[in-house]
Amino acid sequence: MSILRIENLTFTYPGREISAVKNINLNIKKGSFVLLCGKSGCGKTTLIKHFKPPLTPYGKKTGRILFNNEPLENLSDLEQAQSIGYVLQNPDNQIVTDKVWHELAFGLESLGKSENEIRLRVAEMANFFGIQNWFHKKVETLSGGQKQLLNLASVMAMGPDVLILDEPTSQLDPIAAVDFLETLNKINAELGVTIILTEHRLEEVFKFVDTVVVLDKGKIIAMDAPKKICKYLFEHNHPMKCALPAPSRIWGELGLSEDFPLTIKEGRLKMEQHFLSVTDNLANLKLNNSSEQPKLLDSAEKILELKEIFFRYEKNGLDIIKNLTLNVYKGELYSIVGGNGAGKSTTLSIIANLKKAYRGKLKFKADKICMLPQDPQTLFVKNNVYDDLLDVFTNIKIKNLNEIEVEKQIRDVAKLVEVEQYLNCHPYDLSGGEQQRVALAKILLLDPNILLLDEPTKGLDAHFKITFANILKKLMSQGKTIIMVSHDIEFCAEYSTRCGLFFDGTIIAQGTPKNFFANNHFYTTSSNRMARNVFKNAITVKDVVSLAKAF
Repeated sequence: MSILRIENLTFTYPGREISAVKNINLNIKKGSFVLLCGKSGCGKTTLIKHFKPPLTPYGKKTGRILFNNEPLENLSDLEQAQSIGYVLQNPDNQIVTDKVWHELAFGLESLGKSENEIRLRVAEMANFFGIQNWFHKKVETLSGGQKQLLNLASVMAMGPDVLILDEPTSQLDPIAAVDFLETLNKINAELGVTIILTEHRLEEVFKFVDTVVVLDKGKIIAMDAPKKICKYLFEHNHPMKCALPAPSRIWGELGLSEDFPLTIKEGRLKMEQHFLSVTDNLANLKLNNSSEQPKLLDSAEKILELKEIFFRYEKNGLDIIKNLTLNVYKGELYSIVGGNGAGKSTTLSIIANLKKAYRGKLKFKADKICMLPQDPQTLFVKNNVYDDLLDVFTNIKIKNLNEIEVEKQIRDVAKLVEVEQYLNCHPYDLSGGEQQRVALAKILLLDPNILLLDEPTKGLDAHFKITFANILKKLMSQGKTIIMVSHDIEFCAEYSTRCGLFFDGTIIAQGTPKNFFANNHFYTTSSNRMARNVFKNAITVKDVVSLAKAF
């Protein structure tokens, strides 16, 4: 039995010639777990917003959506609020109260539920989601993972039949993301709630879903079970194959196109069966470390030095940054990884002089430091992308540039980050990934010596991540220094010169990606966890495929 049926849905935003979604036909069965994926701007978020009437964007729409065989627009506000839950990408955008317990109760209060029913529902949610230990805390003290879990629990308290989530793990560290997805799986399996999810990070979610829907340029190009989708993407050499879980990508790149592994366990067993059955000596096969970058640092100029830095937000509060010492060298990409709330973003703010440490020394040899914040919308001040990029030149009053040269720089950087078709659009009308690219363009126009990036791959599809990496490589070749905070372990492993693990307010371990991730047992890449019994020090999909093909 279908709970949502979409028939010939086409939608076009005002002022756009090309439709955001085109002739969508989709039948979502009751109790299913459905993943919508595709490149940034493919129409995922636009589509799911049509499933929640108050969020439906303004524009030209044709086709219809049925909920339990009734037109969706016929649902009253009360019915849709109870029956269709929606969790936003940014947890801070959904929280409306100051205390955890009040946030859990707020939706029920708005629905006019009795005090006894509210108390019972809140208690159920606190127990089901494991919120008891922080039930009375202020929301502002929670980590990103806790905030997102609170949003989920608050929505579930209203007892929805359908739960819609828009990239809910994009701002979570890898461990918090897995915990969140496992909670969704529990909701789907134990409560029978239909779940519709959009995601760019497919590493963990593929193993939970029943159906994967792939969108491209507003159209559905494939819809099937996860393993069949893997086969389809590789057979058609579609760019979305780069976004698949590491075990699936490795299997596909090796030409082993049947029975794609979706989990690390499946991948590890297949790797061991495929290679160790032939010889027991493969465990000694490893990559040559000649390409490692510490040699670059031996002669490189130290451009930034943090020595014994301490920082706290309140005079009598706890230290957020504790005895942090760090050296960064000219032309390198230093990636800071670690859990939510460890102090990574605060460290970037200190380097950018947005926050001041109360103890320690900060030295740098650079005349221009620019920071790309985690929320790109904080950089947007104009009504269209072109004017927003032009605002850079207005503010810094660059001399010796005429209007033609300014326009050329804007169009060149727009082409570089692949947003030239959006120059006349309002920044807020773009997808999360497109907004991230516009914000990056604005920072690049400033031509910084040191570039600080806070979760820069958040919202970016796998295809553009490769383009983004090439942009970073070009900047590094020009002598630019990049310090990046990221939860994207795979990206850090493939493109960083060095990585540092942030824990409890300081960096507790650092090294080149090969040494750093190959020696970690838990905080490492999926490729490393999958292949470490077969190939030593292989940390990326490319590493594993290279060694396997060499054998």
